[in-house]
Amino acid sequence: MQDTSRAFVLHSEATQSPTMLDAPENPDADESAPSLTDEQLMVAFARGSSDAFTSLFRRYKQPLFGFFRRRVLDSAQAEELMQETFLAVLRAGSRYQACALFRTWLYAIGFKILLAHRRKAAFRATFWGSQPESSEPSVKNTIDAEVLLRQAVGKLDSVDREVLMLREFEQLSYAEISDLCRIPLNTVRSRLFRARTALHDLLVAPAPNSRAKHLAESEERI
Repeated sequence: MQDTSRAFVLHSEATQSPTMLDAPENPDADESAPSLTDEQLMVAFARGSSDAFTSLFRRYKQPLFGFFRRRVLDSAQAEELMQETFLAVLRAGSRYQACALFRTWLYAIGFKILLAHRRKAAFRATFWGSQPESSEPSVKNTIDAEVLLRQAVGKLDSVDREVLMLREFEQLSYAEISDLCRIPLNTVRSRLFRARTALHDLLVAPAPNSRAKHLAESEERI
């Protein structure tokens, strides 16, 4: 059962790269098991149903790919981390207990894999002299508004940025973010408010060179 599912993950169709502004794919849009919750599917998989795992993979492959794509530089690397997360789900399937939302459990695994990836990148940078991969969100797009958004998000405090991204892009609840980031629920609310405020200020602030250009043009007119 697990070998069949493992092959399905590793040989899945190419994942399209979402942009920073793309909303996550609706996890309930899977037509193969519309009446079953994520938790019910995971319990079924733990009992031996490979079809249940396939349904969960179809529901979450794009949202999980987007989660990694907003946090690593390379699309192929995001695809690899996404598949590594599902392989971890395969290995942990028999130990799953429906005491929390499957989505929270899945992203918690994704977080651990992301942190391990960053540690490996830092190790390589230290001992081989290569540049460590940036942990800032990065998605190639020629749309100016999206470029400005990505740059502004990258300037936020690291914890504030993660809370904001989990809420706005992954659309996790405050409680789920609290569990994933291991911070109190009230701290999630305060950090999210602070991140949104800071992001707004960064987006409405004029670019430094714009003011300089305006002054230069004024001097020329004088």
